[in-house]
Amino acid sequence: MLALLSIVGPGIITASADNDVGGISTYSQAGAQFGYPILWTLIPITIALIVVQEMAARMGAVTGKGLSGLIRENFGVRWAAVLGMAFVASNIFTTAAEFAGVATASEIFHVSRFIAVPLAAILVFFLILRADRKTSERVFLVASALYFSYVISGFKSEPHWPDVWRGFFVPSFESDPAYLWMVIGLVGTTISPWMCFYIQAAIVEKGIRVRDYPLSRIDVIFGCFVTDFMSFFMILCTAATIFVFNAAHPHAQPIVINQAADAAVALQPLAGQFASILFAFGILNAGLFTASILPLSTAYYVCEAGGFEAGVDHRFREAPVFFTLYAAVIAIGALLVLIPGIPLLQVILYSQIVSGVLLPFLLVFMLILVNKRSLMGEHVNSRTFNAIAWATAVIVGGITLLSVYQSIAPLVGGKSA
Repeated sequence: MLALLSIVGPGIITASADNDVGGISTYSQAGAQFGYPILWTLIPITIALIVVQEMAARMGAVTGKGLSGLIRENFGVRWAAVLGMAFVASNIFTTAAEFAGVATASEIFHVSRFIAVPLAAILVFFLILRADRKTSERVFLVASALYFSYVISGFKSEPHWPDVWRGFFVPSFESDPAYLWMVIGLVGTTISPWMCFYIQAAIVEKGIRVRDYPLSRIDVIFGCFVTDFMSFFMILCTAATIFVFNAAHPHAQPIVINQAADAAVALQPLAGQFASILFAFGILNAGLFTASILPLSTAYYVCEAGGFEAGVDHRFREAPVFFTLYAAVIAIGALLVLIPGIPLLQVILYSQIVSGVLLPFLLVFMLILVNKRSLMGEHVNSRTFNAIAWATAVIVGGITLLSVYQSIAPLVGGKSA
């Protein structure tokens, strides 16, 4: 148990941070639009998440190198640069989306975004600048635990549990195209490119090697289960309240969820103020948490690809490029949110588009790397695991590209399905 506790962290932190503000918005929309029957999708999504996270963590433990460094060494500087530009752009937009969550959640608590967002940006920067790896990791683990507020909100919403379990264990499909796009959105928001880079870098910096990896695998798999356990209750909250209300009042003005804060506001008259406050608190926690992690993954990528010193345990003078990049992503993300009249929903959309284009390519690179015996030795994928991993890459890549097409088509004047 002591050995397990010594290596726990990267898996739980990465998976929990994946439940970011955009994820909360997507899960809330899924429950509000389709109710309990969409819960079953979390089972295959969790399997796919475990496959992707485990491969990245295993490569970090075996090679002792970050993912961007391996891509540069094995595929060349050009591919590393192309992926890097797309990855940095995606992370900047997604960081802005996290600060947008901080802004909207703070306004629910009657605090101006022009106060909350700058304070949040300063807080997350100085946490990484001043704290060592162990301290920041403990803070992130506490932030992961705070997602439990969604479990409490779920129970406070008083769901009809027989319908809940039927929706979770019995797969169901709808012919409505909106249902397919929602499933695609659930997959896309759960498996993100940044988490592959972050977890591998975190494994390397923590000093986890092959002899420790069996215990680290437990951390990774447990983290994936925990994050989708929280996702289950995010869907449950809005399914038990907003979906039920809209179904029971077909002639009334329906409650529509466009962003995570809408769900928190809508919960108050339907499930009580306590559930609403907890949901809003969860959004605030998610925004702060992921706004800390995402810029880290950006800084790790650029520094690994460029051969610069990187790591939370360093001081600024030891790794100036790492901390400057971290500060720059935070500053740009926060400033975007404070621009008057900026369309925050479009910011979130563009971040998902860039991530969607990047993800299929990244999964293929990862699968090629993890199957190179000269790189991984005896720790390459087994045939069974390879079949699951390649199927995951093809399915995730296909549905993500469909999602990107569906998002881009209206913007260029085309017609989406």
